Amino acid sequence: MKTVASYEKNLTQLISYIQAASDQQLIVAPEVCLTGFDYEHFDQAANFYLEAITRLKPLIDNQILILTLVKSEDDKIVNQAVVIHNNRVVHRQNKYKLFKLGNEQKYFDAGDAEAIKPFRIDGITYGLLVCFELRFKTLWKQLEGVDIVIIPAMWGKTRKQHLEILSQALAIMNQCFVVVCDSANDDMAKGSAVIHPWGEVYINDDAEVIQHTIDLKEVKKVRRLINMH
Repeated sequence: MKTVASYEKNLTQLISYIQAASDQQLIVAPEVCLTGFDYEHFDQAANFYLEAITRLKPLIDNQILILTLVKSEDDKIVNQAVVIHNNRVVHRQNKYKLFKLGNEQKYFDAGDAEAIKPFRIDGITYGLLVCFELRFKTLWKQLEGVDIVIIPAMWGKTRKQHLEILSQALAIMNQCFVVVCDSANDDMAKGSAVIHPWGEVYINDDAEVIQHTIDLKEVKKVRRLINMH
């Protein structure tokens, strides 16, 4: 998904993707896809949070939607990952590792490392890392044992190889599925992918949307074959 200047157009585009994926169980959107890092209009971006959540929640019943948004919280501005399921937000996680090359620390308050932990929906265990957080092996360890790690990202194309190698390594190391969703903006890496616990990568940068089936039996099989504990 590309992010344009109009927040409303971005939200309308995301809603159209959601409606087209009514038969899909899990939907992941890129990091701050509705506003981008619009620092010149940061208050406006934060104010759009409530509008977006209010319109997205009714669309997500049995499905799961994961995205991040700019949010004002306790007089701070955070980059908050939200998980919507059964028409409500079931998990929130503020970005902990801010990308200093992009000056994120000048505008956002960092979340807590302790918030990066597994959460369960319908018997499946998930974990979340937001973009730059993928680079930190200590955070990988905090998500050991999950079935699926989700990575919403705005990862630059000059470091595309890093995104692809690190996300594949995470899948192999933690013996889980990894779902990466990166922005398709011209300066971004794209690289959205579903990576299997054995390291196989499903990726197609030419596709507007990628869809792939996850069989969680693979997680059990890999962990049984190669016991890392």
